[in-house]
Amino acid sequence: MKLKQKFAIRYISSKLKLISVVSKKRAAEKAFDLFSSPVSRSRKQSALFDKVERLPMQVDNIPVMAYRWNKGGGKKVLVLHGFQSASKNFDHFIQLLIDKGYEVLAVDAPAHGESGGDRILLPLYVKTIEAAYNQFGPIQNFVAHSFGGLAITHFLEKIEHGDDYKVALIAPATETSTAIDLFFAMLNLKDSFRKEFEELIIEKGGKHSSEYSIARAVKKIKAKILWIHDADDDITPYSDVVPVISANHDHIQFITTKGLGHRKIYHDDKVVKAVIDFL
Repeated sequence: MKLKQKFAIRYISSKLKLISVVSKKRAAEKAFDLFSSPVSRSRKQSALFDKVERLPMQVDNIPVMAYRWNKGGGKKVLVLHGFQSASKNFDHFIQLLIDKGYEVLAVDAPAHGESGGDRILLPLYVKTIEAAYNQFGPIQNFVAHSFGGLAITHFLEKIEHGDDYKVALIAPATETSTAIDLFFAMLNLKDSFRKEFEELIIEKGGKHSSEYSIARAVKKIKAKILWIHDADDDITPYSDVVPVISANHDHIQFITTKGLGHRKIYHDDKVVKAVIDFL
Protein backbone atom coordinates (compact mmCIF):
# COMPACT_ATOMS: atom_id res chain seq x y z
CA MET A 1 0.00 0.00 0.00
CA LYS A 2 1.31 3.43 -0.97
CA LEU A 3 2.10 6.00 1.75
CA LYS A 4 -0.59 8.34 0.39
CA GLN A 5 -3.19 5.57 0.70
CA LYS A 6 -2.10 4.83 4.27
CA PHE A 7 -2.53 8.46 5.27
CA ALA A 8 -5.96 8.57 3.59
CA ILE A 9 -7.08 5.45 5.46
CA ARG A 10 -5.85 6.83 8.78
CA TYR A 11 -7.68 10.10 8.14
CA ILE A 12 -10.95 8.36 7.22
CA SER A 13 -10.65 6.01 10.19
CA SER A 14 -10.08 8.88 12.64
CA LYS A 15 -12.97 10.86 11.17
CA LEU A 16 -15.41 7.94 11.45
CA LYS A 17 -14.36 7.21 15.02
CA LEU A 18 -14.88 10.86 15.94
CA ILE A 19 -18.33 10.92 14.31
CA SER A 20 -19.29 7.70 16.12
CA VAL A 21 -18.69 9.38 19.49
CA VAL A 22 -21.45 11.85 18.60
CA SER A 23 -23.69 9.51 16.59
CA LYS A 24 -23.15 5.83 15.77
CA LYS A 25 -25.89 6.01 13.14
CA ARG A 26 -24.22 8.94 11.38
CA ALA A 27 -20.87 7.14 11.45
CA ALA A 28 -22.53 4.04 9.99
CA GLU A 29 -24.08 6.13 7.20
CA LYS A 30 -20.70 7.63 6.32
CA ALA A 31 -19.05 4.19 6.38
CA PHE A 32 -21.85 2.74 4.25
CA ASP A 33 -21.34 5.45 1.63
CA LEU A 34 -17.64 4.59 1.50
CA PHE A 35 -18.33 0.86 1.30
CA SER A 36 -20.65 1.27 -1.70
CA SER A 37 -18.65 3.94 -3.57
CA PRO A 38 -15.80 2.91 -5.91
CA VAL A 39 -12.72 5.00 -5.20
CA SER A 40 -11.75 5.11 -8.87
CA ARG A 41 -12.89 3.95 -12.31
CA SER A 42 -10.94 1.74 -14.66
CA ARG A 43 -9.21 3.85 -17.32
CA LYS A 44 -8.08 1.00 -19.56
CA GLN A 45 -8.18 1.64 -23.30
CA SER A 46 -9.12 -1.19 -25.64
CA ALA A 47 -9.25 -1.23 -29.42
CA LEU A 48 -11.97 -3.88 -29.17
CA PHE A 49 -14.30 -1.23 -27.77
CA ASP A 50 -13.69 1.06 -30.76
CA LYS A 51 -15.79 -1.29 -32.92
CA VAL A 52 -18.46 -2.28 -30.39
CA GLU A 53 -22.20 -1.71 -30.53
CA ARG A 54 -23.06 0.48 -27.56
CA LEU A 55 -26.47 -0.17 -26.03
CA PRO A 56 -27.47 2.48 -23.44
CA MET A 57 -29.99 1.43 -20.78
CA GLN A 58 -31.65 2.99 -17.74
CA VAL A 59 -31.62 1.17 -14.41
CA ASP A 60 -33.32 2.96 -11.51
CA ASN A 61 -32.94 6.20 -13.51
CA ILE A 62 -29.19 5.65 -13.78
CA PRO A 63 -27.66 5.62 -17.30
CA VAL A 64 -25.99 2.23 -17.79
CA MET A 65 -23.85 1.21 -20.76
CA ALA A 66 -24.11 -2.25 -22.27
CA TYR A 67 -22.04 -3.54 -25.19
CA ARG A 68 -22.53 -6.13 -27.92
CA TRP A 69 -20.23 -7.85 -30.41
CA ASN A 70 -21.07 -10.32 -33.17
CA LYS A 71 -24.84 -9.78 -33.10
CA GLY A 72 -26.67 -12.77 -34.49
CA GLY A 73 -23.77 -15.12 -33.77
CA GLY A 74 -24.17 -18.41 -31.94
CA LYS A 75 -25.04 -18.67 -28.28
CA LYS A 76 -25.09 -15.48 -26.23
CA VAL A 77 -22.72 -14.90 -23.32
CA LEU A 78 -22.80 -12.04 -20.81
CA VAL A 79 -19.51 -10.86 -19.25
CA LEU A 80 -19.68 -9.23 -15.80
CA HIS A 81 -16.87 -7.34 -14.06
CA GLY A 82 -16.08 -6.81 -10.39
CA PHE A 83 -15.93 -3.83 -8.02
CA GLN A 84 -13.81 -0.91 -9.31
CA SER A 85 -13.39 -2.69 -12.64
CA ALA A 86 -15.11 -2.40 -16.04
CA SER A 87 -16.02 -4.42 -19.11
CA LYS A 88 -12.87 -3.23 -20.90
CA ASN A 89 -10.73 -5.23 -18.46
CA PHE A 90 -12.18 -8.40 -20.01
CA ASP A 91 -11.36 -7.63 -23.64
CA HIS A 92 -9.13 -10.73 -23.84
CA PHE A 93 -12.08 -12.93 -22.84
CA ILE A 94 -14.42 -11.08 -25.17
CA GLN A 95 -12.12 -11.50 -28.19
CA LEU A 96 -11.76 -15.24 -27.63
CA LEU A 97 -15.52 -15.63 -27.26
CA ILE A 98 -16.07 -13.69 -30.50
CA ASP A 99 -13.54 -15.97 -32.20
CA LYS A 100 -15.59 -18.96 -31.00
CA GLY A 101 -18.68 -17.53 -32.68
CA TYR A 102 -20.54 -16.26 -29.61
CA GLU A 103 -22.70 -13.17 -29.55
CA VAL A 104 -20.94 -11.40 -26.67
CA LEU A 105 -22.63 -8.96 -24.32
CA ALA A 106 -21.08 -6.99 -21.48
CA VAL A 107 -22.36 -4.32 -19.12
CA ASP A 108 -20.70 -1.69 -16.97
CA ALA A 109 -22.36 -1.72 -13.56
CA PRO A 110 -23.54 1.64 -12.17
CA ALA A 111 -20.62 3.75 -10.92
CA HIS A 112 -18.25 1.80 -13.19
CA GLY A 113 -16.81 2.19 -16.67
CA GLU A 114 -19.05 4.26 -18.96
CA SER A 115 -22.12 3.96 -16.74
CA GLY A 116 -23.44 6.75 -14.55
CA GLY A 117 -23.98 6.84 -10.81
CA ASP A 118 -21.52 6.98 -7.96
CA ARG A 119 -22.60 4.03 -5.79
CA ILE A 120 -23.19 0.33 -6.31
CA LEU A 121 -25.02 -2.13 -4.09
CA LEU A 122 -25.76 -5.77 -4.85
CA PRO A 123 -29.51 -5.29 -5.49
CA LEU A 124 -28.67 -2.57 -8.05
CA TYR A 125 -26.14 -4.81 -9.82
CA VAL A 126 -28.74 -7.60 -9.93
CA LYS A 127 -31.26 -5.15 -11.46
CA THR A 128 -28.63 -4.21 -14.07
CA ILE A 129 -28.18 -7.86 -15.06
CA GLU A 130 -31.94 -8.28 -15.17
CA ALA A 131 -32.27 -5.28 -17.52
CA ALA A 132 -29.62 -6.68 -19.89
CA TYR A 133 -31.15 -10.17 -19.72
CA ASN A 134 -34.64 -8.90 -20.55
CA GLN A 135 -33.51 -6.51 -23.29
CA PHE A 136 -30.88 -8.61 -25.08
CA GLY A 137 -31.70 -12.20 -24.05
CA PRO A 138 -32.31 -15.01 -23.88
CA ILE A 139 -28.83 -15.45 -22.38
CA GLN A 140 -27.73 -18.80 -20.99
CA ASN A 141 -23.97 -18.32 -20.58
CA PHE A 142 -22.20 -16.03 -18.12
CA VAL A 143 -18.60 -15.14 -17.22
CA ALA A 144 -18.33 -13.20 -13.96
CA HIS A 145 -15.48 -11.98 -11.77
CA SER A 146 -15.60 -10.97 -8.09
CA PHE A 147 -18.65 -8.77 -7.32
CA GLY A 148 -20.07 -9.76 -10.71
CA GLY A 149 -20.07 -13.37 -9.51
CA LEU A 150 -22.09 -12.49 -6.42
CA ALA A 151 -24.54 -10.55 -8.58
CA ILE A 152 -25.12 -13.24 -11.23
CA THR A 153 -25.82 -15.94 -8.65
CA HIS A 154 -28.40 -13.72 -6.95
CA PHE A 155 -29.98 -12.98 -10.32
CA LEU A 156 -30.17 -16.65 -11.32
CA GLU A 157 -31.84 -17.72 -8.09
CA LYS A 158 -34.68 -15.32 -8.97
CA ILE A 159 -35.48 -16.67 -12.43
CA GLU A 160 -36.62 -19.92 -13.99
CA HIS A 161 -33.65 -21.69 -15.58
CA GLY A 162 -32.31 -25.18 -16.16
CA ASP A 163 -29.04 -27.08 -16.27
CA ASP A 164 -28.47 -25.87 -19.85
CA TYR A 165 -27.34 -22.56 -18.31
CA LYS A 166 -23.59 -22.21 -17.70
CA VAL A 167 -21.84 -19.84 -15.30
CA ALA A 168 -18.08 -19.35 -15.00
CA LEU A 169 -17.29 -17.75 -11.64
CA ILE A 170 -13.77 -16.34 -11.33
CA ALA A 171 -12.76 -15.37 -7.78
CA PRO A 172 -16.37 -14.52 -6.89
CA ALA A 173 -17.19 -12.41 -3.84
CA THR A 174 -18.56 -15.35 -1.88
CA GLU A 175 -19.76 -13.75 1.37
CA THR A 176 -20.83 -10.12 1.77
CA SER A 177 -20.34 -10.39 5.54
CA THR A 178 -16.65 -11.14 4.91
CA ALA A 179 -16.34 -8.08 2.64
CA ILE A 180 -17.73 -5.96 5.48
CA ASP A 181 -15.34 -7.57 7.97
CA LEU A 182 -12.39 -6.71 5.70
CA PHE A 183 -13.68 -3.17 5.21
CA PHE A 184 -13.93 -2.57 8.97
CA ALA A 185 -10.49 -4.14 9.50
CA MET A 186 -8.88 -2.01 6.77
CA LEU A 187 -10.17 1.15 8.42
CA ASN A 188 -9.32 -0.20 11.88
CA LEU A 189 -12.91 0.30 12.98
CA LYS A 190 -14.24 -1.39 16.08
CA ASP A 191 -17.69 -2.95 16.12
CA SER A 192 -19.09 0.09 17.92
CA PHE A 193 -21.40 0.94 15.00
CA ARG A 194 -21.44 -2.39 13.14
CA LYS A 195 -25.03 -2.96 14.31
CA GLU A 196 -26.09 0.35 12.77
CA PHE A 197 -24.18 -0.54 9.58
CA GLU A 198 -26.11 -3.82 9.30
CA GLU A 199 -29.37 -1.98 9.88
CA LEU A 200 -28.59 0.22 6.89
CA ILE A 201 -28.04 -2.87 4.71
CA ILE A 202 -31.44 -4.20 5.76
CA GLU A 203 -33.02 -0.80 5.15
CA LYS A 204 -31.54 -0.55 1.63
CA GLY A 205 -32.03 -4.14 0.50
CA GLY A 206 -34.43 -5.79 2.90
CA LYS A 207 -31.98 -8.49 4.01
CA HIS A 208 -29.15 -9.01 6.49
CA SER A 209 -25.68 -9.10 4.91
CA SER A 210 -25.44 -12.85 5.63
CA GLU A 211 -28.23 -13.40 3.07
CA TYR A 212 -26.06 -11.89 0.33
CA SER A 213 -24.08 -15.07 -0.02
CA ILE A 214 -23.10 -17.28 -2.97
CA ALA A 215 -22.87 -20.26 -0.59
CA ARG A 216 -26.58 -19.73 0.11
CA ALA A 217 -27.63 -18.81 -3.44
CA VAL A 218 -26.05 -21.80 -5.23
CA LYS A 219 -28.40 -24.14 -3.38
CA LYS A 220 -31.23 -22.68 -5.49
CA ILE A 221 -29.35 -22.57 -8.80
CA LYS A 222 -29.69 -25.31 -11.43
CA ALA A 223 -27.08 -23.93 -13.84
CA LYS A 224 -23.78 -25.73 -14.33
CA ILE A 225 -21.07 -23.73 -12.57
CA LEU A 226 -17.31 -23.61 -13.07
CA TRP A 227 -15.80 -21.94 -9.98
CA ILE A 228 -12.14 -20.87 -10.20
CA HIS A 229 -10.54 -19.39 -7.08
CA ASP A 230 -6.99 -18.73 -5.94
CA ALA A 231 -5.76 -20.00 -2.59
CA ASP A 232 -3.91 -16.70 -2.04
CA ASP A 233 -6.83 -14.39 -2.80
CA ASP A 234 -6.81 -11.60 -0.20
CA ILE A 235 -9.91 -9.80 -1.50
CA THR A 236 -12.40 -12.67 -1.68
CA PRO A 237 -10.77 -15.14 0.74
CA TYR A 238 -10.48 -18.82 -0.14
CA SER A 239 -11.64 -19.65 3.38
CA ASP A 240 -15.15 -18.60 2.28
CA VAL A 241 -15.00 -21.07 -0.61
CA VAL A 242 -13.99 -24.12 1.43
CA PRO A 243 -17.49 -24.73 2.91
CA VAL A 244 -19.00 -24.61 -0.59
CA ILE A 245 -16.47 -27.17 -1.82
CA SER A 246 -17.23 -29.36 1.18
CA ALA A 247 -20.96 -29.26 0.36
CA ASN A 248 -20.23 -31.36 -2.78
CA HIS A 249 -22.77 -29.71 -5.06
CA ASP A 250 -23.25 -31.84 -8.19
CA HIS A 251 -23.63 -28.81 -10.44
CA ILE A 252 -20.39 -27.07 -9.39
CA GLN A 253 -16.88 -27.86 -10.65
CA PHE A 254 -14.03 -26.24 -8.69
CA ILE A 255 -10.54 -25.31 -9.85
CA THR A 256 -8.09 -23.98 -7.25
CA THR A 257 -5.07 -21.96 -8.39
CA LYS A 258 -2.05 -20.80 -6.41
CA GLY A 259 -0.19 -17.50 -6.51
CA LEU A 260 -2.54 -15.60 -8.85
CA GLY A 261 -4.43 -13.65 -6.20
CA HIS A 262 -7.63 -11.81 -7.01
CA ARG A 263 -6.83 -9.93 -10.23
CA LYS A 264 -4.12 -11.85 -12.06
CA ILE A 265 -6.40 -14.88 -12.06
CA TYR A 266 -8.67 -13.68 -14.86
CA HIS A 267 -5.67 -12.89 -17.08
CA ASP A 268 -4.00 -16.28 -16.59
CA ASP A 269 -3.89 -18.30 -19.83
CA LYS A 270 -4.85 -21.58 -18.14
CA VAL A 271 -7.79 -19.96 -16.38
CA VAL A 272 -9.00 -18.33 -19.59
CA LYS A 273 -8.72 -21.65 -21.45
CA ALA A 274 -10.62 -23.49 -18.71
CA VAL A 275 -13.48 -20.99 -18.94
CA ILE A 276 -13.67 -21.10 -22.74
CA ASP A 277 -13.57 -24.91 -22.71
CA PHE A 278 -16.31 -25.03 -20.06
CA LEU A 279 -18.61 -22.81 -22.10
